[in-house]
Amino acid sequence: MSPANSPPSSDFSLPPADAEPPRRRGGLLRWIVVLLVLVGAGIGGWYLWSGGGAAGPAQTDAKGKGGGGGGRGGGGDGAARPLPVVAVPARKGNIDVYLNALGTVTPRNSVVVRARVDGQLMRVAFTEGQVVKANDLLAEIDPRPFQVQLTQAAGQMAKDQALLKNAQLDLERYRTLLTQDSIEKQKVDTQEALVRQYEGTVQSDQGAIDNARLQLTYSRVTAPIGGRVGLRQVDAGNIVRASDPNGLVVITQLQPITVLFPVPEDNVPRIMARQATGQPVTVEAWDRDGKNKLATGKLVTIDNVIDTTTGTVKLRAEFGNENLALFPNQFVNMRMLIETLTDATLVPSASIQRGSPGTFVYVVKEDQTVSVVPVKLGPVQGEVTAIENGLAPGAVVVSDGADKLREGSKVELITRDAKGTPQGASPDATKRGPRPDRPAGEGKGRGERQKKGDG
Repeated sequence: MSPANSPPSSDFSLPPADAEPPRRRGGLLRWIVVLLVLVGAGIGGWYLWSGGGAAGPAQTDAKGKGGGGGGRGGGGDGAARPLPVVAVPARKGNIDVYLNALGTVTPRNSVVVRARVDGQLMRVAFTEGQVVKANDLLAEIDPRPFQVQLTQAAGQMAKDQALLKNAQLDLERYRTLLTQDSIEKQKVDTQEALVRQYEGTVQSDQGAIDNARLQLTYSRVTAPIGGRVGLRQVDAGNIVRASDPNGLVVITQLQPITVLFPVPEDNVPRIMARQATGQPVTVEAWDRDGKNKLATGKLVTIDNVIDTTTGTVKLRAEFGNENLALFPNQFVNMRMLIETLTDATLVPSASIQRGSPGTFVYVVKEDQTVSVVPVKLGPVQGEVTAIENGLAPGAVVVSDGADKLREGSKVELITRDAKGTPQGASPDATKRGPRPDRPAGEGKGRGERQKKGDG
C-alpha cells in the first residue's frame, strides 16, 4: 500500500463539535474581566459617595496621632456617645374624661310660614336674613274681601236679632192671653219654639261674624316664633294660598340652638350615671378641624331608644349661641365631660411610643440608660395622657428624641428650650468651647476631622 493511501496517524484527532475556537474563548474572558472591573468601580464609588471614604483620612490621622480610630460617627467611643433627649417625670394629677362625637347643629324651632287665607300678596314686611320677634308683621294679604264678608255677617245678624226681638214680644203677649184663657196653649208653645229658633240663628250669625273677623286678621301674616328669616319664597303681587307647599318664608330659631350627636351604646351607663348626680353635663362644640372651640353648653336629653343599625343613641345638647357661631345643619365636633379621674398617673402624649411591644414609654434609669416599659393607656386630654398601669409616678420618661432610642441606649438629658445643652447647664455653655472633662477634638463633627486629616 502506497504512503498516500496509508491510514492517518493516531496522534491527530478532530476537535469536538462543541469546542470553542481559541479566539472566541479569549474574547469571553476579556468581557468577564471588564464586567468585574465595572462592578468593583461601582462598589468603590458607592462607598465614597456614602461617606466611607471620607473617614479614611481622619482615621489615618487619628491613628498616626495615637487617637482611637473612629467610624462615621466620630472617634472610637462615638458608638457609645449618649443621645440627647428631653425627659420629664410622670406625675399624679386629675384628668377629665371626654366623650368625642360628630354632631349636627339643629334649630330648636323651625317654622315654615304660610298664608292662612287665599288672596293677593299686597306687601312683604321683612328683609331676608332679618332677625324677627314673635308676632312681628311679615306680610299683608288684600283684606278687602274679608272686610266685605264681615259686613255681610254683621247685617245678617242684625236682621235675625230683629226677628228674634219681635218673636219674644209676641211670646209675652200670648202668655198674657193664656192666663186670661183667651188663647190656646198650643199657640204659646209654637211661639216659644220660634223664639228659640231665632236665638239659634243669632248665635250662628255671631259665629259668621267671628269667622269673618278672623279671616280679616289672617290677612296680616305675623311671625309665629322669634328667629332668623330665610329667603323669601314669593314676591308681592302674587296670589297666595293656604295650600302652597313652600309657604312665604322659613324662620329658624338660633338662640338658643341645639346639637344632635350619636354616641356608642356602651357609654350610655356612664352618661346616665353622670346625669343622675343632678349637676349639668358640660358639652363643648368645636369646629371641624378640632382647633377652635365654638360654644359651651349642656346636655339636655338622651333619646329613649338605641339605633340597632348603628349601635348608637342620640343625645341633644343646648347652647346659648350668643355669638351665632353655630349655624343650622353645621357639622361640629362634640366633646362631653362625663368623668374626672383623680390621682391618675400623667405623662406627655409625645412620650407614648408604639411598636411590637404595643404601647410603651422609654424610662430613663439612674445610669442614664433607657428601658422599654409597656404601659396601658387611659384617657387623653390635650397633650397629656393618663397611664392606667405599667408606670409609677416619678418615673422619668423620654418626651422628645425617642425616635433613635433602643433598649439600653445611653442618653443625655437636655432642656426643651435649649436643645443640645445638658439640663442644669447654661444655654451659653456650647458657645464657650469644649467641655473641661472632654479632650480637645473629641465630639467634633466628621467634617472638621476630615479637614484636619486633609491638612
